[in-house]
Amino acid sequence: MPSIMIADRDPNERAGINWLLNSWAIPYDQVFSASTEMEAFHTLENKTPDVICLELDMIARTSWDRLKVLIEQYRPIVLVMTAEATFEKAMLGIELHARDLWLKPLMPQTIRRVLTRCCQECKKKGRERSCTGAAETDAEITHASYRELFAPDGGGKAAGPLMLAQLEDPSQHPELLAFLHAYPFHEKPAILPLPDVIALVFASREAATSVSMPQLGKRLLSEWEASHLTPLSLVIHHGQTPSKSLHEKWEEASQALQLRFFIGYRQVYVIEDPITWSSIDPLLTPAEQRTWIDMLLEGNRDAVKMWMYAQFTNLREPYPEPGLLRIRLTSILAQVRRYMKSQGLDAAPLEQEYHRIFETVLYAPILYRVIQEMLLYIFALMDAVQSKENTGRVDVVELAIRYMEGKYNDPDLRLEEVARHVDRSPAYFSTLVSSSLGISFRQLLNNMRLKEAQQLITETSLPIREIAVRSGFSNANYFSKVFKEKLGITPRVYRNRKKS
Repeated sequence: MPSIMIADRDPNERAGINWLLNSWAIPYDQVFSASTEMEAFHTLENKTPDVICLELDMIARTSWDRLKVLIEQYRPIVLVMTAEATFEKAMLGIELHARDLWLKPLMPQTIRRVLTRCCQECKKKGRERSCTGAAETDAEITHASYRELFAPDGGGKAAGPLMLAQLEDPSQHPELLAFLHAYPFHEKPAILPLPDVIALVFASREAATSVSMPQLGKRLLSEWEASHLTPLSLVIHHGQTPSKSLHEKWEEASQALQLRFFIGYRQVYVIEDPITWSSIDPLLTPAEQRTWIDMLLEGNRDAVKMWMYAQFTNLREPYPEPGLLRIRLTSILAQVRRYMKSQGLDAAPLEQEYHRIFETVLYAPILYRVIQEMLLYIFALMDAVQSKENTGRVDVVELAIRYMEGKYNDPDLRLEEVARHVDRSPAYFSTLVSSSLGISFRQLLNNMRLKEAQQLITETSLPIREIAVRSGFSNANYFSKVFKEKLGITPRVYRNRKKS
C-alpha cells in the first residue's frame, strides 16, 4: 500500500486531511504528519512517502534547494498547498513538479479526487515494479551499479559512454545532482553520486543518437553555467572501445580528472584511452638551485617571475604527471625556505604563511593558482627583506650621528673612525649615509660643525679663528670657505648682521 505525508503548520489542516482519508477509506497504508520544515525533511529522508501534501509557506527560501534535491532523489508525487493565489506560488509548485496546487481553504471534494487518483497511480507503479522484479532506479534502467563502477570483477561486460561531472566546490554537488536529474537527456543515464564527483553512465545506444557525447557535454556545461556560478568540468569516456568494462572506463576517466590541474574548470575533456603523462625530473638540479639562490638574494622579481612562467605555464600535451610537478614546486619551496632562514624571516606570520603555501602546492586543484600564490609569497618575502635592510640602515646611521654629535669638535674625526664605531666598512658606511640622508659624510660632519659655529658667532665675542677651532675646523681659512659656501656670506659679515 502507498504512504502519504501531510506537511502543514496548521494542526487543523493536518487533522482535516487525515480525517478525510479515514472517512472516505482512501487506502494509504501509512499517513505521516509534519508540522515543521525539519520534520518534513526528516520524514522525506527516512520514511520516503509516495505522496506528499506540502504547505509551500512552511519551507524557508534558504532550504528550497535542499527540498528540490530530496524530491528529485525520492521522486514522490507532490501536491502543494498555499493561501496565496499568486503567480509566484504557482511557479514554486512548478519547480517541485507538483501534480496539483490546492488553495486554502481546502475543498474536500478536490482533496478526495486528487488523493484517490494519486493512490491508484502509486498502486499501479507498485505492480509494474513487482513485474520487473525490482524498483526501477536510474541506475537499474541503464543496468549500471556502484559495484560495476568500482570492482574489477563488477560484471566485466562492455559499457556505454561514461561522463564524470566535478564542481570546484564539492559542497554544491546536491545542486548539481538535482540539475542532472532534471536535465532532458535523450536517453536518461544512470546517475551515481560520489563524494567529489558525479558519474553518469549512458546506455550504448546513446552514442548513436543525433547528439554526440562531446556535443552533449558542451551543451550540458553551457546550460549549467547559464544558471550557476560554481565552475564545472566534465570528463567523457567516449566508449568507442566496446570491450572496455565500466570499471576500466571509470579508472581512465578518473585519471583524466587530474587534467583540470592544467586546463582548469569550465572544460569538457573527451578521452578514449588512458591518459599518458610525460616524465620530468621533479627535483631542482644544482645549477637551478644556485639560480634560485641568486635570484632571491638579489631580490630580482622579474627573473623569478620569468623562470616560473617558463617552467609552469603554457604546458602542452602530454602534460607532466601532476604529482611529479607538485614535487618540483616543493623543491622550489625548499630554496625559498633556505632564503627565509638566511634572512631571519622564519617567524610568524611569514612562517604560518609558508605552511599555507606548502598546503596549496600539495592540494590546490589548479596549477596557475598555485603559481600565483607562490609568486605573491616570494615577493612578500623580498619586501620583508627590503624593509628589514632599510630599518637596519636607519639604525646604523642614527647610531653614527649620535657618536658624531659628541665628537664633531674634534678636528681629527674621520670617516674611518665613525665607520669602525658602527661596525661597518668605510665604503659601505659612506654609501649608507648617502642613501639615507642624501648627503656625504663630509657634508654631514661640516653641517654639525657649522651649526656650532653659528651659535658661537651669535652668542659670544670670540675671534673667528677661535670659533673655527672650537667648532672642529683645524684651519680658519677652510672654515670661512665652508661657511660662505653654506650660508652665502663670511663668518664676519654674519656676525655684523646679527648684531645690527
